Amino acid sequence: MNEMIPPTAAPTKRDTLLEVRNLKKYFPIRGGVLSRVVTNVKAVDDVSFSIGRGEVVGLVGESGSGKTTVGRTVLRLGEPTSGTIDFDGADIAKLSKPEMRRYRKRMQIVFQDPYASLNPREKIRTVLGHALAVHNIGTPAEREDRIVALLQQVGLSGDYLDRFPHEFSGGQRQRIGIARALAVEPDFIVADEPVSALDVSIQAQVVNLLDDLRAKFNLTMLFIAHDLAVVEHISDRVIVMYLGRIMEIAPTRTLYRAPNHPYTKALLSAVPNPDITQRKDRIILKGDIPSPINPPSGCVFRTRCPMAIPECAKVVPPLVEVSPGQFSACIRTAPPPGSFVPVSTL
Repeated sequence: MNEMIPPTAAPTKRDTLLEVRNLKKYFPIRGGVLSRVVTNVKAVDDVSFSIGRGEVVGLVGESGSGKTTVGRTVLRLGEPTSGTIDFDGADIAKLSKPEMRRYRKRMQIVFQDPYASLNPREKIRTVLGHALAVHNIGTPAEREDRIVALLQQVGLSGDYLDRFPHEFSGGQRQRIGIARALAVEPDFIVADEPVSALDVSIQAQVVNLLDDLRAKFNLTMLFIAHDLAVVEHISDRVIVMYLGRIMEIAPTRTLYRAPNHPYTKALLSAVPNPDITQRKDRIILKGDIPSPINPPSGCVFRTRCPMAIPECAKVVPPLVEVSPGQFSACIRTAPPPGSFVPVSTL
């Protein structure tokens, strides 16, 4: 079993499991009599990052920032427009569907909605057995034992095998979704806002379960969320996205104690603080997030940034290292960029 990567360190080239370079995902908009492409929705626009083995990286941002699209694209659930997705040494963005099938077992997803992600007409025995059958794992008897063990690993009883999804609570359904992702013993999991549809009282249980499973199986995880308090609890590093671009990447402790980018500061200022003796100034962003069909020139955050200057409309700021392991894409808070940061350090 690989050693856990220190939370304050970005993965080295040897430790890297997933390396995304210049990823773009555009959705075409067609119009006219001939239904030609007239423009594109730039959901993800030139995103680069890497994740080390055994590391949990949080991906945060407002709704519409492109978080879910990144997660689905790196799993090839959506085809990338351009860029590379290097998974354990292979660029899976270039693989054919038959070739990609070999990697499906190693890459799984926990969906956001535990109600919609389970087939309401199938018993849990069937739901969890599909992946084992598709990948020809074990005999029927061995699969039965494996399914019972999976339920126990996520805190459910093996007596639930013959129940339907509607007979479970939301938290229990999400545990079943996690068990389904673990069924084929993956190396990498995308957790797409796995607690956002759950009651607050249940969210902590599911996050703690994911944290325990991560430690037990040395899982590598991309944890997508809009709740920064949840991300702080489970992540080693955090990526902050806005309108399809990365604004900041930093170790979790660094990001929450000393955020660099104005957008990160605004997000953190909105996190509720239960300690009434520690008051903080709320940064109110003006307006709504712009349309990804026609994003602003230069820095995409400039139309809402309280620190914007005229040059922000002319320059697309690269990610520059502002402190050890912390990278920011802002021409005002980052030192003058001499060159682009190698993606293997992000």
